[in-house]
Amino acid sequence: MIKPLLFIGLFMLLLTSGTTQAGSEQITLKMPPASLAQWYKPENKRQVWLHTMFRLRREMQAVKEYARQKDAIGTKKWGQRLAKSYRSIPEMVPEWKGEVRLDWADTLEIAAQQGNFKKVLRAHDKLNASCNLCHQDFQTLAAALYRSPDFSGHKIAFKGRAVHYDRFMELLSNTLNRIKIAIEDQRPQIAKHALKQLKIQLQALGGNCSKCHQDEIPKERILGEATQKLLKGLEESIRNKQPKQAGRFLGKAAVAICARCHGVHRTLSDLKGVLVPVQ
Repeated sequence: MIKPLLFIGLFMLLLTSGTTQAGSEQITLKMPPASLAQWYKPENKRQVWLHTMFRLRREMQAVKEYARQKDAIGTKKWGQRLAKSYRSIPEMVPEWKGEVRLDWADTLEIAAQQGNFKKVLRAHDKLNASCNLCHQDFQTLAAALYRSPDFSGHKIAFKGRAVHYDRFMELLSNTLNRIKIAIEDQRPQIAKHALKQLKIQLQALGGNCSKCHQDEIPKERILGEATQKLLKGLEESIRNKQPKQAGRFLGKAAVAICARCHGVHRTLSDLKGVLVPVQ
């Protein structure tokens, strides 16, 4: 069941606006129509909605630039494309038929054909305003629902069994804390053993990246050579009984491994879990 919109609004306010004066602003975000899902993965492998939005943005820019330059050929060409793309919105998402301004799309196309640049720019601004209103209402939650990773069904192969993603993240966190505790309490044997376990866990985690990423670049950034140097420095500091140095290496490793990945994936993933809790 979807959580109350007020809660979602307050949550998103914290995410997007940093600080705000208490009691001065309340944000309510609308859930996008269910029919939008058919244009996103996994229902749509080509991500048609995203490509339509990217195309519209490009066409809006071209029309504005050519109209300002009073370039009749460019304005006509891109004006026709813009009108066609804009008209596809209610065809793809019928619930938004009342949100679009097809009259202004018609006006822009006709004005572009006539070389009436002033009228083209006015129609362009009207269409742009309609886009901004829709984005204000729906873009944030649409991104959270359809463009954020879903780890709910992920399992990681670890020690001969499939471990649920949430449980595996808990194991990683516990291991990192065990290393930190052992370093602080000057128990190097426990720290070394925990570090060995961490390396095994990270190797298993890295094997999961390819479920979404088609290349090795993200994995290299998180678990690559730079991270391996940090782990080696951590191991040497533990072996040489240098707790302060070991603590610094552990902190840097946590940023490189955990914070980098969480900064990309976790915020939207957590929000998606609020919007559509796993049954």
